[in-house]
Amino acid sequence: MQLVLLSGVSGSGKSVALKALEDAGFFCIDNLPAGMIHDLVASRKEPKVAISADARSPETLGELPAIVARERERGSDVGVIFLDATDESLVRRFSETRRPHPLARDGRTIHEAISQERKLLESVAEIGQRIDTSALTPSQLRGWIQDLVVLDRAKLSLVVMSFGYKGGVPLDADFVFDVRFLPNPHYDPKLRPLTGADPEVVAFLERETEAGVVIEDIQRFLQRWLPKYVLDQRASLTVAIGCTGGRHRSVYVAGQLAERFGSDYEVILRHRDVWRV
Repeated sequence: MQLVLLSGVSGSGKSVALKALEDAGFFCIDNLPAGMIHDLVASRKEPKVAISADARSPETLGELPAIVARERERGSDVGVIFLDATDESLVRRFSETRRPHPLARDGRTIHEAISQERKLLESVAEIGQRIDTSALTPSQLRGWIQDLVVLDRAKLSLVVMSFGYKGGVPLDADFVFDVRFLPNPHYDPKLRPLTGADPEVVAFLERETEAGVVIEDIQRFLQRWLPKYVLDQRASLTVAIGCTGGRHRSVYVAGQLAERFGSDYEVILRHRDVWRV
């Protein structure tokens, strides 16, 4: 059985993610207490099951890490996805939807409720593939979720992400490399509407900048240290490449790195901000 456990803070997009898993052929259950997961896995005949567990059932959340380890020992292919977002984006989403936070009771403010929920979910966040949804559209999140569920979990999953510092550093990044010092194609009117994946921008970066040297330096760093994460049995690692807007320099560098590591790791290439104007 392929089992996906979905968790995360309230307002981070779990309903969108669960629907994406359903569209990918998973039998989905929302808000299942952790203590019932084993019985469900033992009784279901479906080859793919997705379960959402979060702070709405706080009593058993602490059991999730042990449950995941036990199910893996029994032969289940278990993946854990944890959705996160900045406090600012969570507050904005609750304000826009006018829905109450599930822990905003007994006089707690929305900020206090978010803080309390983060404490409840600490142990789950540590074992999951973390996705920062702060700057994502629903369609982006659906695509990222579906990318994750087709991975070979026998290999380290290497997520290479481009982003723009205007939108903030991704919360889910393990390594962050800043390439804003490279000359910016944005200031060329002909290149501005393009992205770092377009041939004209690629030619500019290869001709006018030291992007190749930067890529080789990052590649050497990762080649030296990624095997240590494999030995540590890490399921995934996110390498974030940032430029000012997230459209040109970071997109090119991230694409080059993804190509260079594709033969050795399960690589997912993501461009967080390329769609922004």
